[in-house]
Amino acid sequence: MAKSHEQNAGPHMLVVIDHQEARIYRTEVQGAVPVRLEPYDPHGYGRHLHSANEWTDGKKQPERKSFYEAIAKTLRGAEQILLFGSGTGKSSAMDHLLSDLKHHHADVAGKIVGSILVDAHHTTENQLLAKARDFYAEYNRK
Repeated sequence: MAKSHEQNAGPHMLVVIDHQEARIYRTEVQGAVPVRLEPYDPHGYGRHLHSANEWTDGKKQPERKSFYEAIAKTLRGAEQILLFGSGTGKSSAMDHLLSDLKHHHADVAGKIVGSILVDAHHTTENQLLAKARDFYAEYNRK
């Protein structure tokens, strides 16, 4: 049974994430310009999220937490969210984001309809958006 348009009245969002930044797009807008979020980098270490010192005294480092908070805030109100990322296991920024959203923003995590491994560094924004639109078209036909 097809889902009605009214059920999916909110925006369909795409998050393309790696350890340096997250780009967030509204996929239904042609020529969408992403919201770019970068982790706060008070010490100038290249803005990488992945580090050996991710946890200090049992707490996530503030720059990682504030980065995920900014992503969650940007995604509020989305009807459906699709995640694109590269890397697997401990090196997967997408998996880290998904875990954080599930633990701290269950309302946003509940809107995630898929997560796909992509080579974002060798894929144009138009190709990423086309892939997301194809995913949503297929997903919403079910």
